[in-house]
Amino acid sequence: MMTLKVNGREHQVDAEADTPLLYVLRDDLKLNAAKFGCGLGQCGSCTVIVDGQAVLSCVTPMVLLEGKQVTTLEGLGTIAEPAPIQRAFMEEQAAQCGYCIPGMMMRAQALLQKNSKPTDEQIRAELEPHLCRCGTHMRILRAVHRAARLMDTADASTTAKGSAR
Repeated sequence: MMTLKVNGREHQVDAEADTPLLYVLRDDLKLNAAKFGCGLGQCGSCTVIVDGQAVLSCVTPMVLLEGKQVTTLEGLGTIAEPAPIQRAFMEEQAAQCGYCIPGMMMRAQALLQKNSKPTDEQIRAELEPHLCRCGTHMRILRAVHRAARLMDTADASTTAKGSAR
């Protein structure tokens, strides 16, 4: 048994040390946003955030996660209150088939947490590990820029509320 912190909650998980995180997320915790694409860390559809870094959950063994915080797409927002990255992808209609999009959103989220105003080149470089055959790449770029603006607006709003007290 090990304790796994996912989306701000602790879970007791009975998994072998070499079990990929993706299997635990999907099979044990029923968090299905991260997808099984290739199982080799080559497509990006399984991307989640671990301690602020985008990681490929299909090749990340459980033994490496002790004491770390895992964030999945489900942990960013809800249907009623989507996170800025989720809202931006919806507003830009950046998904077509949708299979790769959860991983792209998570990698974009990790990027925006480090760099609130990335250039097109930085976004492309960050999303390069992801395979997408649908052709919505320009919408995805627009969605990441929109999310950056939404996050900036949310941060400004929070700061303004805090200084008004």
